[in-house]
Amino acid sequence: MTRPTPPPAVLVLEDGRTMRGDAYGAIGTAFGEAVFSTGMSGYQETLTDPSYRGQVVVMTAPHIGNTGMNDEDSESRHIWVAGYVVRDPSRITSNWRATRSLADDLVDQSVVGISGIDTRALTRHLRERGAMRVGIFSGPAADRTPEELLAQVQASPHMAGADLTGEVTTSQPYVVAAVGEKRFTVVAVDLGIKAMTPHQMALRGMEVHVVPAGWNVEQILALQPDGVFFSNGPGDPSTADHAVAVMGDLLSRRVPVFGICFGNQVLGRALGLGTYKLRYGHRGINQPVMDLATGRVEVTAHNHGFAVDAPRDGEFDTPHGRAIVSHVCLNDDVVEGLRCRDVPAFSVQYHPEAAAGPHDADYLFDEFAQLMAGAREGRSA
Repeated sequence: MTRPTPPPAVLVLEDGRTMRGDAYGAIGTAFGEAVFSTGMSGYQETLTDPSYRGQVVVMTAPHIGNTGMNDEDSESRHIWVAGYVVRDPSRITSNWRATRSLADDLVDQSVVGISGIDTRALTRHLRERGAMRVGIFSGPAADRTPEELLAQVQASPHMAGADLTGEVTTSQPYVVAAVGEKRFTVVAVDLGIKAMTPHQMALRGMEVHVVPAGWNVEQILALQPDGVFFSNGPGDPSTADHAVAVMGDLLSRRVPVFGICFGNQVLGRALGLGTYKLRYGHRGINQPVMDLATGRVEVTAHNHGFAVDAPRDGEFDTPHGRAIVSHVCLNDDVVEGLRCRDVPAFSVQYHPEAAAGPHDADYLFDEFAQLMAGAREGRSA
């Protein structure tokens, strides 16, 4: 059977570089920050990760889509990426768990993409020039002049200064029940949470109350939590003033706190540290991180374009006592974790929930349980 020829599509970066290919997914126009992901698998988890809100994801692996899409692996209620870029989309779906194709989901959820371009060359360009705004134009939109397309890209929003938490957080609180015996009550502040995260906590006997990002300290403490978790999420951490204030209040009350990704940046700001935008960020499921306390190297899953600016050597003073940098990325020495010495709080910049990604860092959920158990013993002493 002859397959229909897809409509033409064009990708335009804000610096004027243009690449032409074929439409993939929905037909239309998409704008966002161009970022690349180094994972060779796990694209369903990437697409449905709320942290990718506002981003056009370029897959460095050349062949994407052969495992299709299923009903079990999505990390949220729908696809969040602003656009999708692949080199060679699979013509068939061959995984036994698949219920539909990747292309069908992109069409059904109105995600505009492009295929048939050299994604390795595009990735090298982004590594050399840094993450930047991009537009994908397919169908009739691709017929406009290069000058018109570039003007649209340059008029689109920047990621720096973007406040996206309100667009991805849950509108209503919900509970993920503990698996087996309940040991702890955890409030998870949803800054863009992935479904596997509360599941990992539930496996360790935590009843997880996932709450909207706008909740205040009084609402959180009314649930009598043993600990509070701050999730991953999209946007610029410099805009997260409400989450930072809530975090600071919890630290002052010595409530055990654990944060990942955006939550790590929130903890950094609550400790008085700054944040900054990375040149092209860390994304994918193969990023090497060293635990500075043990020297152990973990292969970890990342999705962050911002980082915490903190001293690498030894302890430093904060409004909440002493703290240290606990983990660093071996590729570029970016801070990948913080740990407080005088209050029960720690965080990591990467994703320990392994969805998709390696399992090297799932012990961090056990450390959160130990932190809450220690705080409980301290209160009863």
